[in-house]
Amino acid sequence: MRLASSTDFGLRVLMRLAGAPDRPISTGQIAEEFRISQHHLAKVVQDLGRGGFVQSQRGRNGGLVLARPAETITLGEVVRHLEQGFAMVECFRADGGMCVLQPQCRLRSKFAAAREAFLSFLDETSVAECAWPDMGQMMGPT
Repeated sequence: MRLASSTDFGLRVLMRLAGAPDRPISTGQIAEEFRISQHHLAKVVQDLGRGGFVQSQRGRNGGLVLARPAETITLGEVVRHLEQGFAMVECFRADGGMCVLQPQCRLRSKFAAAREAFLSFLDETSVAECAWPDMGQMMGPT
């Protein structure tokens, strides 16, 4: 299963925020650290906000923070949220696609079971377990 790049970026954001839970981090800083387009990352951050995963703090020391403890956010729920529009195969599309194999297809149920097993496995891991270290703290005071 291949995840959309926006899901990859969203997971990176959450991992980074989990690594510095007491400090807001700007979208620009995350984009620079992970070499991601800031414009694209801003869209992903909006989606993470709508999903209740991140909050934005305004002001001089503002930035992004996790909306809830990293231990309570599973990779599975994040992937489910960010991949809502993704259809693994054509018949998984909201409109059913143009599959000529329906209704006799026996493949769809196999893919659905595999997708659910994949997501269930991700449900066993929290964002806290994948936290990315705060690079500023790793380097120590300058």
